Amino acid sequence: MKLLRYGPVGQERPGLLDAEGRIRDLSAHIPDIGPASLDPAALAGLAKLAPESLPVVAGEPRLGTPVAQVGKFIAIGLNYADHAAESNLPIPKEPVVFTKAISSLSGPNDPVMLPRDSVKSDWEVELGIVIGRRASYVEQSEALSFVAGYCLVNDVSEREYQIERGGTWDKGKGCDTFGPVGPWLVTADEVGDPQALDMWLDVNGRRMQTGNTRTMIFSCAEIVSYVSRFMTLMPGDIITTGTPPGVGMGIKPEPVFLKAGDVMTLGIEKLGTQRQDVVAWRREG
Repeated sequence: MKLLRYGPVGQERPGLLDAEGRIRDLSAHIPDIGPASLDPAALAGLAKLAPESLPVVAGEPRLGTPVAQVGKFIAIGLNYADHAAESNLPIPKEPVVFTKAISSLSGPNDPVMLPRDSVKSDWEVELGIVIGRRASYVEQSEALSFVAGYCLVNDVSEREYQIERGGTWDKGKGCDTFGPVGPWLVTADEVGDPQALDMWLDVNGRRMQTGNTRTMIFSCAEIVSYVSRFMTLMPGDIITTGTPPGVGMGIKPEPVFLKAGDVMTLGIEKLGTQRQDVVAWRREG
């Protein structure tokens, strides 16, 4: 299944995408797509629904993040050897774990707003893992059974904040709008092998990143098992798993960073596409 949430910010409704690419409303069956909807029994119940029996949603509504009530947004850094090389950093011996603020989450096609005084904002196409049931100290061999599904993530990053201003990476990763997720949560059974997915990202129509999840240093199963040793993973938590080469800071001879007016488009095989207009910082509210 391809599960999604549609509607204005803060008013999203649950839905699914049918085989013809139409959004079908799930509101009569579940209040939202959140932690309670992601365990195996709940997903099995949704899978029994006949899509043609669900109301078609008219028009082209905004899509929100495909999961509500995300408790943790965990990220893995330097998980592709060639990206580590372009970052002038060694290949990690263990997964590099950091967090993206929950407040960075945004819909897949919402604008990306540059932070005030940003000079080095960058792009990163990534595979996201959505946890379906409580996971603590899980073995690698069973780790994928704790996964509800997968999604497309743009791990937008301010490199000056991340690298040049001391401390952890988090402050360069958690800015508002820096976590576009979606368009859909694709259930694990439909994705199949998560280590065989093509991925790409364009800026202003120019191909910047091309990769495949087979070249991850640490697989999805390794990541879920590893992270579960240090924190209990809960239904609805998202782990974004790293990016292939082609980010702006790695461009030679001079890095290229995002500016207002740029357009990012990105996609992962089976998981859909995103499009974000880059806008200048403005005070919200």
